[in-house]
Amino acid sequence: MPVVIELGSAPEHRISTRLSPLAELCACLHALDGPRHHPASRRWVGAVLQGADERLLERAGGWAPLWGAFRARYLLPLTPGPERELEDELAEVARLDEETFTTMTEQALVGKNGHGPGSGSRRGGRAPERFLARLRQLSERRFALGLRLLADPAGFRDGLLAFLSAVAEEVFEAEWTRLRPTLEADARVRSHEHSRYGAAVLAGFPTARMEQDPPRVVFDKLYNARAGLADSPCLLVPSLHINPHLAIKHYPGYPVVVQYPVRDGAGAEPTALDVVMRGLRALDEPLRIRMCRALLRQSMTTTELATQFEMTPPQMSRHLRKLREAGMVHTHREGARVHYQLDEAAVRNLGVDLLSALHR
Repeated sequence: MPVVIELGSAPEHRISTRLSPLAELCACLHALDGPRHHPASRRWVGAVLQGADERLLERAGGWAPLWGAFRARYLLPLTPGPERELEDELAEVARLDEETFTTMTEQALVGKNGHGPGSGSRRGGRAPERFLARLRQLSERRFALGLRLLADPAGFRDGLLAFLSAVAEEVFEAEWTRLRPTLEADARVRSHEHSRYGAAVLAGFPTARMEQDPPRVVFDKLYNARAGLADSPCLLVPSLHINPHLAIKHYPGYPVVVQYPVRDGAGAEPTALDVVMRGLRALDEPLRIRMCRALLRQSMTTTELATQFEMTPPQMSRHLRKLREAGMVHTHREGARVHYQLDEAAVRNLGVDLLSALHR
């Protein structure tokens, strides 16, 4: 399933590279919520978990769906032009009209890219009850945020911005100072490539390819989306903590943003051959491959997976046990529910680990 960026005519004039402290802060918070599949962030996550105030960490967990797989659009640059300070980016979020802010938030909570009149829970086709029922199916955290949003959108935004300011001051400012030179260096390289290759610079990102007639760049992702540069600028935002992901966000009237990984900071220990073989055997089953695709997109419970794949929960549990024993998935609890998520780093490293084991 692709995400397509349609280039239009003379797209090179609408593409630029820029750092974003807000985007990097939210990439950090995303890694904090799921550190096992963000190896480049393990050092920072470990330091935060050891030193940060527990109440701040609890608040981070409550807000986490906003910087999940479908990050809220306002957590990436909202306007083109030169780099802003974090305070300026938060001020831009504060200036969004309430309807736009609410719709962008609903998209992040539900995990869909639909926009325009009628896409929100209180406008047109989706009643608040249906919106909240969907969030409850997804997770209690999303449901709780949905209740807060519908009850008091202004208070919701104020609370979010206050949290982002607080967490930045306590655990992010030093990290931003440390990694900024690396991001600036990559931005310079990317800008040079842009000046040399034009819009083809987009095809240099992971999973991307250039196509013609019409000119476009296609990204292999796990959802379908389409954005155009005919009327929108495109911002390329380098990131260390987004590894191993690449995020593409768009919303009518705002820039298309591609937040891309600068480098993989994983430093895993060598893996024994028998461990590698266990992982390969776990994936030698078409159903488990399909399960991995589902768990790459979002965390799911045994019951949810069983329903999706038309199996009984005990049958699904046996397949999940194989993946868990091979280290291909990890779990977390939300109340009484156990959610499974694909360990992207483990799957990605299988080939590297196999070659390393064969060399030893």
